[in-house]
Amino acid sequence: MKSNESVAYLKGIFEGLSIDKTTPEGKLFVALMDTVDTLAHEVAELQEKVKDLGEYIEEIDDDLAIVEDQLYEEEFEEDDFDDEEETQFYEVVCPSCGEVVCFDDSLEGDEITCPSCGENLELDFECDGSCCGEDCEGCPASDDKE
Repeated sequence: MKSNESVAYLKGIFEGLSIDKTTPEGKLFVALMDTVDTLAHEVAELQEKVKDLGEYIEEIDDDLAIVEDQLYEEEFEEDDFDDEEETQFYEVVCPSCGEVVCFDDSLEGDEITCPSCGENLELDFECDGSCCGEDCEGCPASDDKE
């Protein structure tokens, strides 16, 4: 039974009891019935708003799913994984501020600017022996394998 139906039922019982509404007890019952009736109407309105908001959220979720699919489809097309080599990432410590600066192999030139302090950093791509040693000219690690 819904709250509005329950309130109507209680009002019917109250009327059937033939309570004198001019007595203090009668006035109390009338005030209580009015309060319960008001609360029941407010609850019904809130339930309707919650239902509407739920439907609206579902629509937004569906729209967001479409946008996510389009973004991820463009960003991660299968052809990209087949045709491209794996990207190599590098880290350099800025001698001025000590900030670790990260970049990938798409960097052109042999200089990079530290985003923290603005210092120009010269990049030396010669192997320091920390790589795998495969196909790396002058790598001390590859000399050990021979």
